[in-house]
Amino acid sequence: MAPKLTVGRLLDRMAGPLQLEHFSQTGGLEREVGNPDVSSPGLALAGYVKRFPAERLQVLGETEVTYLKSLDAATRRAHLTTFFSFPMPCVFITKNQEPTSELLELATSAGVGVIRTRLKTNDFYTRLKPWLEEEFAPSINLHGSLADVFGVGLLFVGSSGIGKSECVLDLVERGHRLVADDLVIVKRRLGDVLIGRGHELQRHHMEIRGVGLVDIPSIFGIRAVRQQKRIEVVVQLEAWDHDQPVERTGLDTETKSILDVEIPKVRVPLNPGKNITVIAEVIAMNHLLKYSGVDPAERFNERLQKHLAGRSAVRRYLQEDDE
Repeated sequence: MAPKLTVGRLLDRMAGPLQLEHFSQTGGLEREVGNPDVSSPGLALAGYVKRFPAERLQVLGETEVTYLKSLDAATRRAHLTTFFSFPMPCVFITKNQEPTSELLELATSAGVGVIRTRLKTNDFYTRLKPWLEEEFAPSINLHGSLADVFGVGLLFVGSSGIGKSECVLDLVERGHRLVADDLVIVKRRLGDVLIGRGHELQRHHMEIRGVGLVDIPSIFGIRAVRQQKRIEVVVQLEAWDHDQPVERTGLDTETKSILDVEIPKVRVPLNPGKNITVIAEVIAMNHLLKYSGVDPAERFNERLQKHLAGRSAVRRYLQEDDE
Protein backbone atom coordinates (compact mmCIF):
# COMPACT_ATOMS: atom_id res chain seq x y z
CA MET A 1 0.00 0.00 0.00
CA ALA A 2 1.40 3.39 -1.02
CA PRO A 3 2.25 5.80 1.82
CA LYS A 4 -0.13 8.69 2.39
CA LEU A 5 0.75 11.92 0.66
CA THR A 6 1.78 14.61 3.10
CA VAL A 7 2.70 18.22 2.47
CA GLY A 8 6.29 17.34 3.37
CA ARG A 9 6.48 14.53 0.79
CA LEU A 10 4.89 16.79 -1.83
CA LEU A 11 7.54 19.41 -1.06
CA ASP A 12 10.36 16.85 -1.29
CA ARG A 13 9.16 15.44 -4.60
CA MET A 14 8.11 18.65 -6.36
CA ALA A 15 10.34 21.38 -4.89
CA GLY A 16 12.44 21.48 -8.07
CA PRO A 17 9.80 21.17 -10.81
CA LEU A 18 7.47 23.65 -9.07
CA GLN A 19 10.21 25.95 -7.76
CA LEU A 20 8.86 25.77 -4.20
CA GLU A 21 10.02 27.64 -1.12
CA HIS A 22 8.53 26.75 2.27
CA PHE A 23 8.12 29.43 4.92
CA SER A 24 9.58 27.19 7.60
CA GLN A 25 8.04 29.05 10.54
CA THR A 26 4.55 28.00 9.39
CA GLY A 27 5.31 24.26 9.73
CA GLY A 28 2.45 22.00 8.61
CA LEU A 29 4.61 19.49 6.69
CA GLU A 30 2.98 16.53 8.45
CA ARG A 31 -0.51 17.45 7.19
CA GLU A 32 -2.09 14.91 4.86
CA VAL A 33 -3.16 15.81 1.34
CA GLY A 34 -6.45 13.96 1.03
CA ASN A 35 -7.36 14.41 -2.65
CA PRO A 36 -5.88 15.62 -5.95
CA ASP A 37 -8.03 18.75 -6.22
CA VAL A 38 -6.46 22.21 -6.17
CA SER A 39 -8.42 25.46 -5.98
CA SER A 40 -8.22 29.15 -5.20
CA PRO A 41 -10.14 30.22 -2.08
CA GLY A 42 -11.98 33.04 -3.90
CA LEU A 43 -14.87 34.32 -1.82
CA ALA A 44 -13.57 32.56 1.28
CA LEU A 45 -11.04 35.36 1.64
CA ALA A 46 -13.94 37.84 1.65
CA GLY A 47 -15.67 35.98 4.48
CA TYR A 48 -18.14 33.82 2.51
CA VAL A 49 -17.24 30.24 3.43
CA LYS A 50 -20.52 28.38 2.94
CA ARG A 51 -19.24 26.50 -0.12
CA PHE A 52 -15.52 26.66 0.65
CA PRO A 53 -13.73 23.38 -0.30
CA ALA A 54 -11.25 23.48 2.58
CA GLU A 55 -10.04 19.90 2.04
CA ARG A 56 -8.25 20.95 -1.17
CA LEU A 57 -4.81 22.45 -1.64
CA GLN A 58 -5.31 26.23 -1.67
CA VAL A 59 -3.58 28.54 -4.15
CA LEU A 60 -3.30 32.29 -3.73
CA GLY A 61 -2.61 33.98 -7.04
CA GLU A 62 -1.93 37.61 -7.78
CA THR A 63 -5.66 38.48 -7.54
CA GLU A 64 -6.03 36.99 -4.05
CA VAL A 65 -2.83 38.52 -2.68
CA THR A 66 -3.64 41.94 -4.15
CA TYR A 67 -7.12 41.75 -2.65
CA LEU A 68 -5.75 40.95 0.82
CA LYS A 69 -3.28 43.82 0.65
CA SER A 70 -6.09 46.20 -0.32
CA LEU A 71 -7.92 45.56 2.97
CA ASP A 72 -7.25 47.43 6.17
CA ALA A 73 -5.33 45.49 8.81
CA ALA A 74 -8.34 44.71 11.03
CA THR A 75 -10.52 43.44 8.15
CA ARG A 76 -7.64 41.44 6.67
CA ARG A 77 -6.97 39.75 10.01
CA ALA A 78 -10.67 38.93 10.51
CA HIS A 79 -10.98 37.35 7.05
CA LEU A 80 -7.73 35.40 7.38
CA THR A 81 -8.74 34.18 10.84
CA THR A 82 -11.91 32.71 9.33
CA PHE A 83 -9.91 31.30 6.42
CA PHE A 84 -7.36 29.50 8.61
CA SER A 85 -10.04 28.11 10.92
CA PHE A 86 -10.60 25.38 8.30
CA PRO A 87 -8.39 22.23 8.22
CA MET A 88 -6.78 22.82 4.82
CA PRO A 89 -3.62 20.88 3.83
CA CYS A 90 -1.50 23.91 2.92
CA VAL A 91 -1.46 27.24 1.06
CA PHE A 92 0.56 28.02 -2.06
CA ILE A 93 1.43 31.57 -3.13
CA THR A 94 2.33 31.97 -6.83
CA LYS A 95 4.50 34.43 -8.80
CA ASN A 96 6.97 34.76 -5.92
CA GLN A 97 4.67 37.21 -4.15
CA GLU A 98 5.31 38.34 -0.60
CA PRO A 99 2.64 37.16 1.88
CA THR A 100 1.27 39.61 4.40
CA SER A 101 2.51 39.41 7.98
CA GLU A 102 -1.00 38.48 9.19
CA LEU A 103 -1.14 35.57 6.76
CA LEU A 104 2.13 34.09 8.01
CA GLU A 105 1.21 34.68 11.64
CA LEU A 106 -2.21 33.07 11.44
CA ALA A 107 -0.95 30.18 9.28
CA THR A 108 1.73 29.48 11.89
CA SER A 109 -0.86 29.49 14.67
CA ALA A 110 -3.08 27.10 12.72
CA GLY A 111 -0.17 24.84 11.74
CA VAL A 112 -0.89 25.31 8.02
CA GLY A 113 2.19 25.38 5.82
CA VAL A 114 2.66 28.33 3.47
CA ILE A 115 4.69 27.54 0.34
CA ARG A 116 5.74 30.02 -2.32
CA THR A 117 6.47 29.31 -5.99
CA ARG A 118 8.11 31.43 -8.67
CA LEU A 119 5.71 30.05 -11.27
CA LYS A 120 2.72 31.92 -12.61
CA THR A 121 -0.61 30.62 -11.34
CA ASN A 122 -1.61 28.90 -14.59
CA ASP A 123 1.81 27.28 -15.03
CA PHE A 124 1.67 26.09 -11.41
CA TYR A 125 -1.71 24.41 -11.95
CA THR A 126 -0.52 22.86 -15.22
CA ARG A 127 2.49 21.20 -13.58
CA LEU A 128 0.92 20.22 -10.26
CA LYS A 129 -2.37 18.68 -11.41
CA PRO A 130 -0.95 15.80 -13.52
CA TRP A 131 1.42 14.82 -10.69
CA LEU A 132 -1.42 14.79 -8.15
CA GLU A 133 -3.64 12.74 -10.48
CA GLU A 134 -0.81 10.22 -10.83
CA GLU A 135 -0.35 10.08 -7.05
CA PHE A 136 -4.05 9.49 -6.38
CA ALA A 137 -4.78 7.17 -9.30
CA PRO A 138 -6.19 3.77 -8.20
CA SER A 139 -3.48 1.12 -8.50
CA ILE A 140 -2.91 -2.60 -8.17
CA ASN A 141 0.09 -4.93 -8.42
CA LEU A 142 -0.31 -7.89 -10.79
CA HIS A 143 1.80 -10.98 -11.34
CA GLY A 144 2.55 -11.11 -15.04
CA SER A 145 4.64 -9.70 -17.88
CA LEU A 146 3.81 -6.63 -19.97
CA ALA A 147 5.11 -6.06 -23.50
CA ASP A 148 4.57 -3.55 -26.29
CA VAL A 149 3.82 -5.58 -29.41
CA PHE A 150 3.19 -3.51 -32.55
CA GLY A 151 2.13 -0.67 -30.27
CA VAL A 152 -0.39 -2.84 -28.39
CA GLY A 153 0.09 -3.44 -24.67
CA LEU A 154 -0.17 -7.20 -24.07
CA LEU A 155 -0.34 -8.32 -20.44
CA PHE A 156 0.70 -11.98 -20.17
CA VAL A 157 -0.74 -13.76 -17.13
CA GLY A 158 -0.82 -17.36 -16.00
CA SER A 159 0.45 -19.72 -13.36
CA SER A 160 4.04 -19.53 -12.18
CA GLY A 161 6.42 -21.27 -14.59
CA ILE A 162 3.94 -21.34 -17.50
CA GLY A 163 6.34 -19.39 -19.74
CA LYS A 164 5.31 -15.71 -19.52
CA SER A 165 8.85 -14.37 -19.26
CA GLU A 166 10.18 -16.67 -21.98
CA CYS A 167 7.41 -15.54 -24.34
CA VAL A 168 8.17 -11.86 -23.73
CA LEU A 169 11.91 -12.51 -24.10
CA ASP A 170 11.27 -14.05 -27.51
CA LEU A 171 9.13 -11.04 -28.45
CA VAL A 172 11.96 -8.69 -27.46
CA GLU A 173 14.36 -10.71 -29.62
CA ARG A 174 11.93 -10.18 -32.54
CA GLY A 175 12.05 -6.39 -32.08
CA HIS A 176 9.21 -5.74 -29.63
CA ARG A 177 9.61 -4.00 -26.28
CA LEU A 178 9.58 -5.08 -22.65
CA VAL A 179 7.69 -2.93 -20.16
CA ALA A 180 7.70 -5.05 -17.00
CA ASP A 181 8.35 -8.63 -15.98
CA ASP A 182 7.02 -10.60 -13.02
CA LEU A 183 5.55 -7.57 -11.20
CA VAL A 184 3.36 -5.12 -13.13
CA ILE A 185 2.16 -1.98 -11.33
CA VAL A 186 -1.14 -0.93 -12.89
CA LYS A 187 -2.76 2.49 -12.44
CA ARG A 188 -6.15 3.62 -13.69
CA ARG A 189 -6.00 6.95 -15.48
CA LEU A 190 -8.51 9.14 -17.34
CA GLY A 191 -11.53 7.04 -16.45
CA ASP A 192 -10.88 3.70 -18.16
CA VAL A 193 -7.21 3.78 -19.21
CA LEU A 194 -4.93 1.28 -17.48
CA ILE A 195 -1.23 2.14 -17.48
CA GLY A 196 1.27 -0.58 -16.56
CA ARG A 197 4.90 -0.19 -15.53
CA GLY A 198 7.56 -2.10 -13.64
CA HIS A 199 8.95 -1.50 -10.17
CA GLU A 200 11.81 0.99 -9.96
CA LEU A 201 14.15 -1.66 -8.56
CA GLN A 202 13.53 -4.03 -11.47
CA ARG A 203 14.99 -1.70 -14.10
CA HIS A 204 13.88 -4.02 -16.94
CA HIS A 205 15.53 -7.15 -15.60
CA MET A 206 13.94 -10.51 -16.36
CA GLU A 207 14.20 -13.78 -14.47
CA ILE A 208 14.63 -16.71 -16.83
CA ARG A 209 14.52 -20.09 -15.11
CA GLY A 210 17.79 -21.92 -15.59
CA VAL A 211 19.61 -18.74 -16.66
CA GLY A 212 18.92 -16.26 -13.88
CA LEU A 213 18.52 -12.50 -14.12
CA VAL A 214 18.84 -10.95 -17.58
CA ASP A 215 19.48 -7.23 -18.15
CA ILE A 216 17.35 -6.57 -21.24
CA PRO A 217 18.59 -3.05 -22.26
CA SER A 218 22.24 -4.12 -21.82
CA ILE A 219 21.77 -7.13 -24.12
CA PHE A 220 19.23 -5.89 -26.66
CA GLY A 221 19.70 -2.10 -26.43
CA ILE A 222 17.65 0.72 -24.98
CA ARG A 223 15.09 0.44 -27.79
CA ALA A 224 14.06 -2.96 -26.43
CA VAL A 225 12.36 -1.44 -23.38
CA ARG A 226 9.89 1.27 -22.46
CA GLN A 227 8.94 2.77 -19.11
CA GLN A 228 5.17 2.30 -19.24
CA LYS A 229 2.40 1.20 -21.61
CA ARG A 230 -1.36 1.15 -21.76
CA ILE A 231 -2.74 -2.36 -21.17
CA GLU A 232 -5.07 -3.26 -24.04
CA VAL A 233 -5.26 -7.07 -24.14
CA VAL A 234 -4.79 -9.71 -21.44
CA VAL A 235 -3.21 -12.93 -22.75
CA GLN A 236 -3.96 -15.85 -20.42
CA LEU A 237 -1.41 -18.66 -20.88
CA GLU A 238 -2.75 -22.05 -19.81
CA ALA A 239 -1.60 -25.65 -19.89
CA TRP A 240 -3.31 -27.68 -22.61
CA ASP A 241 -6.34 -29.62 -21.36
CA HIS A 242 -8.19 -31.84 -23.84
CA ASP A 243 -11.34 -31.66 -21.74
CA GLN A 244 -11.34 -27.87 -21.52
CA PRO A 245 -13.44 -26.09 -24.18
CA VAL A 246 -11.40 -23.70 -26.36
CA GLU A 247 -12.69 -20.74 -28.37
CA ARG A 248 -12.34 -21.58 -32.08
CA THR A 249 -13.96 -18.67 -33.93
CA GLY A 250 -13.35 -15.58 -31.80
CA LEU A 251 -17.05 -14.67 -31.79
CA ASP A 252 -17.44 -15.26 -28.05
CA THR A 253 -15.15 -12.60 -26.64
CA GLU A 254 -14.00 -12.73 -23.02
CA THR A 255 -12.89 -9.89 -20.74
CA LYS A 256 -10.94 -9.47 -17.52
CA SER A 257 -11.78 -6.78 -14.97
CA ILE A 258 -8.79 -4.79 -13.68
CA LEU A 259 -9.58 -1.87 -11.37
CA ASP A 260 -13.19 -2.05 -12.63
CA VAL A 261 -12.08 -1.66 -16.26
CA GLU A 262 -13.02 -4.46 -18.65
CA ILE A 263 -10.06 -5.52 -20.82
CA PRO A 264 -10.33 -8.05 -23.71
CA LYS A 265 -8.85 -11.40 -22.71
CA VAL A 266 -7.53 -14.15 -24.96
CA ARG A 267 -6.90 -17.65 -23.60
CA VAL A 268 -3.98 -19.47 -25.23
CA PRO A 269 -3.63 -23.17 -24.32
CA LEU A 270 -0.01 -24.32 -24.54
CA ASN A 271 1.17 -27.65 -25.90
CA PRO A 272 4.54 -28.80 -27.27
CA GLY A 273 5.50 -27.14 -30.56
CA LYS A 274 3.08 -24.20 -30.32
CA ASN A 275 4.72 -20.93 -31.40
CA ILE A 276 3.32 -18.62 -28.73
CA THR A 277 5.42 -15.68 -29.97
CA VAL A 278 3.79 -15.64 -33.39
CA ILE A 279 0.39 -16.11 -31.76
CA ALA A 280 1.08 -13.08 -29.52
CA GLU A 281 1.93 -10.99 -32.60
CA VAL A 282 -1.30 -12.11 -34.26
CA ILE A 283 -3.27 -11.21 -31.12
CA ALA A 284 -1.78 -7.70 -31.25
CA MET A 285 -2.48 -7.27 -34.98
CA ASN A 286 -5.98 -8.65 -34.58
CA HIS A 287 -6.61 -6.08 -31.82
CA LEU A 288 -5.40 -3.31 -34.14
CA LEU A 289 -7.82 -4.53 -36.80
CA LYS A 290 -10.71 -4.47 -34.35
CA TYR A 291 -9.66 -1.02 -33.13
CA SER A 292 -9.87 0.23 -36.73
CA GLY A 293 -13.37 -1.22 -37.09
CA VAL A 294 -12.53 -4.56 -38.74
CA ASP A 295 -13.53 -7.73 -36.86
CA PRO A 296 -12.35 -10.80 -38.83
CA ALA A 297 -14.58 -13.22 -36.90
CA GLU A 298 -17.66 -11.05 -37.45
CA ARG A 299 -16.87 -10.64 -41.15
CA PHE A 300 -16.44 -14.38 -41.59
CA ASN A 301 -19.71 -15.02 -39.78
CA GLU A 302 -21.54 -12.48 -41.98
CA ARG A 303 -20.19 -14.13 -45.17
CA LEU A 304 -21.21 -17.55 -43.87
CA GLN A 305 -24.73 -16.33 -43.03
CA LYS A 306 -25.12 -14.75 -46.48
CA HIS A 307 -23.89 -17.96 -48.13
CA LEU A 308 -26.33 -20.10 -46.17
CA ALA A 309 -29.16 -17.66 -46.87
CA GLY A 310 -28.35 -17.75 -50.58
CA ARG A 311 -28.39 -21.54 -50.69
CA SER A 312 -31.72 -21.61 -48.83
CA ALA A 313 -33.23 -19.23 -51.40
CA VAL A 314 -32.09 -21.45 -54.30
CA ARG A 315 -33.41 -24.54 -52.53
CA ARG A 316 -36.82 -22.90 -51.99
CA TYR A 317 -36.94 -21.84 -55.63
CA LEU A 318 -36.27 -25.37 -56.87
CA GLN A 319 -38.83 -26.82 -54.44
CA GLU A 320 -41.49 -24.38 -55.60
CA ASP A 321 -40.76 -24.78 -59.34
CA ASP A 322 -43.51 -27.08 -60.70
CA GLU A 323 -42.62 -26.68 -64.38
